[in-house]
Amino acid sequence: MVEVKDIPIGKIAVGEHAQRLVIEDEEISELAASISRIGIVNPLLVSGGPDSFVLVAGHRRLQAAKKCGLAVVPCIVAGTEKHVATEMSFAENLFRKDLSPVELACAIKDVLDKNVMPVEELAGGLHRSAEWLHRMVVMLDWPDDVLSAIHAGWLSVAAAHNVALITEETYREFLLRNAQESGATARTTAAWLQAWRSMQPADQAITAEPVSGESRTTPMVPQAPCICCSEVFRSDELSHVPVCAGCIRAIRNVSH
Repeated sequence: MVEVKDIPIGKIAVGEHAQRLVIEDEEISELAASISRIGIVNPLLVSGGPDSFVLVAGHRRLQAAKKCGLAVVPCIVAGTEKHVATEMSFAENLFRKDLSPVELACAIKDVLDKNVMPVEELAGGLHRSAEWLHRMVVMLDWPDDVLSAIHAGWLSVAAAHNVALITEETYREFLLRNAQESGATARTTAAWLQAWRSMQPADQAITAEPVSGESRTTPMVPQAPCICCSEVFRSDELSHVPVCAGCIRAIRNVSH
């Protein structure tokens, strides 16, 4: 029979990568409201003890419990062997329907870092290539604001890849806000990246990593979309903030 224990939240540590996935969303708020009414129906899964535990499964439940102000949560304590806990965590998380690309990448990295199974075996189990696994793990090195956009679901991995290559933080944040408000495809973000690189010194631009394969149809002349009308113009026809001359005139007319 499985034993369920009430464990203080302060004694439960969240994995290194899972900490980057904590976002405020409606799902967490709804779960917190449910927990406030009826409590936690499905116990969390942890490993370790007796004074320190590592969360194996139930990250959203733990986040919702914290939001409710709970002091303790019901938990099932897994075996103390690390590989057992990792396998259990990966098995539960891998088959969740709402798994985001970032969560999947975190799970893959954990399995590979802890040598739970060889790369070839993991790739076969996921029906993917070893190169795909590598790309997923590398994605975790992207800026946190880009990963948050992917995890929240309003920016695709292909589109995010181009934005992640923009190292100017303020400009990248501006583009992400525009992507969230108006949407952005991989082709759009490739144009943004190309326009940004056109403003860099030549020696930096020519040694930069190429944009994703989906953007091969982008013209060689640097171009970018106007954030007002969404039409694409040459970068020398746009202001530093990508707004075309026609929209600037319209804005000026409205201001008068």
